[in-house]
Amino acid sequence: MSDFVEHVYLPFYRRKWKASTAQANEHRINYHLVPAFGDRALGSLSRDELQLLLERKAAAGKSYSVVNHLQWDLKQIFDLAVAEGFAQRNPATLLFTPREARRPSRLVMNLEEVKKGFSVLEARERLIVKLAILAGMRPGEIFGLTWARLQGRFAEIRQRVYRGKVDTPKTTNSIRKVALSEGLLSDIEAWRDLSLDTDPEAWVFPSEALNTPLSKDNCWRRRIGPKLKEARLGWVTFQVMRRTHSSLMNDLKVEVADQLGHTLDVNQNIYTQSALERRKEAVDSLESALLNA
Repeated sequence: MSDFVEHVYLPFYRRKWKASTAQANEHRINYHLVPAFGDRALGSLSRDELQLLLERKAAAGKSYSVVNHLQWDLKQIFDLAVAEGFAQRNPATLLFTPREARRPSRLVMNLEEVKKGFSVLEARERLIVKLAILAGMRPGEIFGLTWARLQGRFAEIRQRVYRGKVDTPKTTNSIRKVALSEGLLSDIEAWRDLSLDTDPEAWVFPSEALNTPLSKDNCWRRRIGPKLKEARLGWVTFQVMRRTHSSLMNDLKVEVADQLGHTLDVNQNIYTQSALERRKEAVDSLESALLNA
């Protein structure tokens, strides 16, 4: 298996994957699968052996996500092996993720916790957190904003920052316009008044040098995380914030997929104006619920 993965599978799929996806996939495959099967010929591996590996990973406490990805990795590896003539059949076709695989607790903030989180942060960090919770934006999308992308009542998502590098959004569905609530628009204008560089191509949240975006990890470690911990919200992460947006919007009976960038077909004319207006009304409702909590 190791030779096939190194010389056939990975070189082929690197041409398809984004850099962030390639890094995660290669690490997972090289850490979990290659050592397990080493120099074994692909044709010698049975379905039961592959399923047993997944069960061992689940029993060892690996998360449902990791085990489920390994199941998909094995199927994709053998799909290519069969297509290229390295194996006659795909023993991974019927693999399943064991029930014992550890599922993460899906923490969300309630309205009072959101208000408390906002109250303990300084202006810049509060705006960053509001974009995550009220607008449902991913952190890479927030730190990848330029002033040109904050025109009118929406944030236009065309790029992100991933591990310090400016990149395209996570998926094509992630290219979208994000509706901003009235209070959030006011906070953005207040931050614009405080910013040293508001040229269209300037970063909304720049580093000290101004010519690069602020580091998400540094901002969290130095400014956001400690404040939330003091407020007994140390369990909150950007992922929790985005999930909170989805949960609170669902409580208000609002469809969130387009706002979050889950289902948009960008080959169509991105959004109709009516859809944008409906999402604008939705985030205003969310903000109103927070104010009245």
